[in-house]
Amino acid sequence: MALTGAVRAAKRDPLLQMVKTALATILAWVVSDLLIPDGPPPVFAAIAAMLVVQPSLNQSLTKGVERSAGVVAGVVLATLLGMAFGDASWVVLVAVTAALVLSWALRLTTGSANQIAISALLVLALGASTPDYAFFRVLETGIGAVIGIVVHLLLVPPVRLDPARTAMAVLGEETAQALERLADALVSRKTRPGRLLLLADARRLHGWHDDALEALEDADDALHLNPRARRYRDELTAMRETLDLLTKVGSHIRGMTRAYIDHYDDEVREEPVVSGIAEELLRAAHDLRLRLQLAVPSVGYEHLEDTAPALTAPLDVSAPHGMRWILVGSLMEDLRRIRHELGAQSA
Repeated sequence: MALTGAVRAAKRDPLLQMVKTALATILAWVVSDLLIPDGPPPVFAAIAAMLVVQPSLNQSLTKGVERSAGVVAGVVLATLLGMAFGDASWVVLVAVTAALVLSWALRLTTGSANQIAISALLVLALGASTPDYAFFRVLETGIGAVIGIVVHLLLVPPVRLDPARTAMAVLGEETAQALERLADALVSRKTRPGRLLLLADARRLHGWHDDALEALEDADDALHLNPRARRYRDELTAMRETLDLLTKVGSHIRGMTRAYIDHYDDEVREEPVVSGIAEELLRAAHDLRLRLQLAVPSVGYEHLEDTAPALTAPLDVSAPHGMRWILVGSLMEDLRRIRHELGAQSA
């Protein structure tokens, strides 16, 4: 399992990505072979096109620059060493070592560093280290990089908003369910393992949040320099605002859950205000789903309208017994903040 996990991805890249990469590689080879008929096979062009086609146009341009700069440096380095010391096999090793040292000294990216070394190795291994050879390999690389970017542009650059929409919907639903679980805990008796499980479930929101944030960042990266970006910018901005809302609500849920566990009392559910807080949490879950355009469950919400916000009336609070005011006060403050985030009147 560990071996296959090292070479297999969790999910496949889109089919379009594979098609674009293959097409760009083939076109780069054919075009370079036509434009530079005399010389070795256009390996540099094919590799450049293959590496340039990335999930987003922004990444493609970055890879294009990175690839081209690495090839130029590697070819120049190999040409100078070849002209100075000939084509002995040890020169290849010196060139690769010099490329890595140069990259380290200049603090180049890993991609650029590897490309310098690979280009130097290929130039010397193919047995040609003349100025003309160097010029044509650089030209060949440029052709491959340009073809990769053009293919990427012509074949519908992806906007990658669907994964972001899905991740946001999952985070929203999980947040609503966390509100419901807390509401149920307030009006029922919970064993210690049950209370700890409640806290663990609340903390799981961190993972869903990170997934949503990563999906939004991928979507934002895909829109950079994308000709279709304008029509999706407003939606992406709205999703970022929603993520901010869910982040705050999730933080309040974890605070309420922590307070419930720290100040747990078997009889606290008998406090009238606690049942009122539980009802408000259900209403908050209802309104959160409405805001995110998620389906509202039919069970447990029969007394609420499907399409109207439920957090509309203040919550009447009576003094709790004994030291329960600590728990009640903490729950009320986080509930007030949740209501504020959802746009309801203050409790």
